[in-house]
Amino acid sequence: MPRGDLDTLVDERVRATVRYAAEHSTFYRHWFASQKIQPDSIREHEDLRELPIITGGTIREHQPPVTPFFEFQSVPWRDVYTLHETSGTSGIPKAFFLTWDDWKRYAEKYSRIFVSQGFGPEDRVAVCASYGMNVGANTMTVAAKNVGFTVIPEGKCTFPTRVITSYQPTAIIGSVFKLLRLARRLVADGIDPQETSMERLVVGGESFAAESRAWLSEVWDVPVYNTYGSTEGTMCGECSVCDGLHVPEDLVHMDLYDPTRAGFVPDGTEGRIVLTTLLPEGAKGGTVLINYDTDDTTTVLTRETCACGRTNMKIKSPSREAETVFIGSAPVNRIDIERGVFQQENMDYLNGEYEAFLYAGGEDNNETVLRVGMECLDPETCDKGFVSETFVRGLFAENPQLESEHAEGMVEILFHFAGAGELELHRIAGRPKRLVDRR
Repeated sequence: MPRGDLDTLVDERVRATVRYAAEHSTFYRHWFASQKIQPDSIREHEDLRELPIITGGTIREHQPPVTPFFEFQSVPWRDVYTLHETSGTSGIPKAFFLTWDDWKRYAEKYSRIFVSQGFGPEDRVAVCASYGMNVGANTMTVAAKNVGFTVIPEGKCTFPTRVITSYQPTAIIGSVFKLLRLARRLVADGIDPQETSMERLVVGGESFAAESRAWLSEVWDVPVYNTYGSTEGTMCGECSVCDGLHVPEDLVHMDLYDPTRAGFVPDGTEGRIVLTTLLPEGAKGGTVLINYDTDDTTTVLTRETCACGRTNMKIKSPSREAETVFIGSAPVNRIDIERGVFQQENMDYLNGEYEAFLYAGGEDNNETVLRVGMECLDPETCDKGFVSETFVRGLFAENPQLESEHAEGMVEILFHFAGAGELELHRIAGRPKRLVDRR
């Protein structure tokens, strides 16, 4: 759709969504009144920037046990098809309610992503994302109906390797580390990942470094595509061009906000993702969100037409703000650590598994010790000095602030080398946290 027509459609859906929220959401009915906002005054997507921002904390404060009922629920129970919760890692899980119309819109987003990555009716896709309270795996499965491919709903990447040889999937959806571990299991069973039926891999559910994507692609000898999604509805994904994730602008509106400046940022500047549900005229939404701060950060790369022909804007792969710590004035994200680990030269010695811990150091505890653990293919022959130097070079490559803190003696970097399966993260249930602040 041409940019002008797309903007017009977005504005129509902003008006429809705000009107729906005012009429059907207990929270927004009270919110508009308390903020002295006339819903009819919100006419265009730019008007959203004049409204207050809500957070995950806002949702938790307006659901049980804090309130008697779920004030963000925007349809009666008879219209709720499924209900879902976030992981709750930062408090009581947030509840979200989906109608069947919501599911169709969610699936539409993923359907577009899959088609843009070359999926079609002949594909067989193993989904290694969890089925349950998270929406990702279920949404991809519903999207498969639109695209026409066959789903192998594994849920985990620990399935027997016979699934690869028997069903010959053409794609797998999972995390970088799940797919690397699967490749190692295949090799252990005498199967070369590069000789399988695989045509592409899709990584979703977590951000990752360009270096780890490159290594995963080399191990399997197929392209690796990036997707980003959330229960709140921000399904974005790369097309075959692989230089940014397309945002389905007609189904979810995205602005970027800088909380330190208390303002929205222009294209090309990093900011926190603030999203607004977009409902077509007459549609129902189980949970409607307006100016919702996701706590994830990204940058708008372009709104120009993509080489693939799509006109939806493209963003940089989002990162989780919860995975960022500060060493002095230097922000350090898990991706910075991952970039150091997956330097190409290091992969002759490492299997890619890593963890990092921050400890207080120095006489007055005003210094930081960064202790990085990495698993070696063979601890006896691993060139630990070489790997350490290469890691540091990769770590500093895109973080000159951290390099400055290191030069001034404010951070010391130590290394721990382990064998396969020996890192602490393997003893922890659930998704491992690879950067842990223990200061």
